Amino acid sequence: MTVKELVRSIYNIDLINNLDELSKYLHADIELNWNSSFGFFKKNYDEIMSMFKEMSSSFVSLRCEISHLIAEGDVVTVRYTYFSRTIEEPDTEQMFAHFITIWELKDNKLYKGYQIS
Repeated sequence: MTVKELVRSIYNIDLINNLDELSKYLHADIELNWNSSFGFFKKNYDEIMSMFKEMSSSFVSLRCEISHLIAEGDVVTVRYTYFSRTIEEPDTEQMFAHFITIWELKDNKLYKGYQIS
């Protein structure tokens, strides 16, 4: 599997309903540097898993749509949009947020990420 195929498969995971699958693709020493409209965050493995676990209490589904996927060596850049269905409105899917993330992979897992949303 190429690094592009690996990253695509990670972003296609149903994160809200399958966190165990995501955990297989996160390096134990993962570091996500995230610039968002709420400020800068640095997240490790436990914080990333906790974030998605918390989101599962508000969302029925979270779907990712990738528009760009570029790879060079063990570095992959992905531009994507998440769409969600909330517990309050499970029949309505809405755009949740736009992201661009540059990932460095190590041991075929996400290792260092630089993200903007």
